[in-house]
Amino acid sequence: MDDFFFSLVLAGISVGAVYALVALGLNLTFWTTRALNFGQGSLMMLCAMLTVHLAAQGLALLLAVLGALFIIGGLGIFIERFAVRPALKGAGSMGWVVSTLGFGIFLQGVAAKWFGAQAVAFPDILFSAQDYVSVFGQYVSLQYLVVLLVAVALILLLELFVRKTVWGQAVHAVSLDPELAGVQGIPVRRIILGSFIASSLLAGVAGLLIAQIGGTVDPAFGFDLVLLGFVAAVFGGMGSSVGALVGGLVVGLTSKLVGGYISTAAEHAIAFALLMAMLALRPQGLFGRIEVSKA
Repeated sequence: MDDFFFSLVLAGISVGAVYALVALGLNLTFWTTRALNFGQGSLMMLCAMLTVHLAAQGLALLLAVLGALFIIGGLGIFIERFAVRPALKGAGSMGWVVSTLGFGIFLQGVAAKWFGAQAVAFPDILFSAQDYVSVFGQYVSLQYLVVLLVAVALILLLELFVRKTVWGQAVHAVSLDPELAGVQGIPVRRIILGSFIASSLLAGVAGLLIAQIGGTVDPAFGFDLVLLGFVAAVFGGMGSSVGALVGGLVVGLTSKLVGGYISTAAEHAIAFALLMAMLALRPQGLFGRIEVSKA
């Protein structure tokens, strides 16, 4: 197998797995509120930068990671309470698009002011860039494998949670009809809040994984990733965990192959071309279902 092609496939799979995590986070809030948190990219950036900052203060790296994720989870509560909930009070309101984007831009400004606008080195959490294993005679970075395994594991756990647990069934009920779920005694507000916390934590994990591969992080980190995660979510089908994984891998592989053989400037263009083609041919995505609204 051509080494260059193999390296592009590996890069596409690893980056695609991160897109899948972002898409999964978007799906979580879409299930419960039919709203998307477009501040995910800034949460990814902030989690990575907080990890660097806390580690620089002398905190053990594992504690720095946990501390950063704790703060990101708290921001998920803030986003639901102040950026999304007020915007959803009006019937058919799309104000959550502006409010979540605005909050993300605000976080970028805060990070640039607090940590500086320059890129900083991200520490090796599990493996370094020099750690490899041999697969079919080709050397594969362990960092790439970790990204893929974490993404697949989280998606499988979420599927098991939704299908096999009482709380998972409650999430499903809220996604179908929150008003009816509330009448039946399901704590709708707590379910929605939990979805934003989980979505924010997934963004944080995705940020840590991609910063680990790239080796650096800066305040602008994450914006492109959330856009491509959105493309992956729509391509795979909004609300589908499997669709998030497949969509992320397709977008990641296609982008890297186009970037490697044609031009890196075309990577994002081909991703959005895939999105437009999917919307034209199958608007609900590969694994999405057509929703029927009752008059």
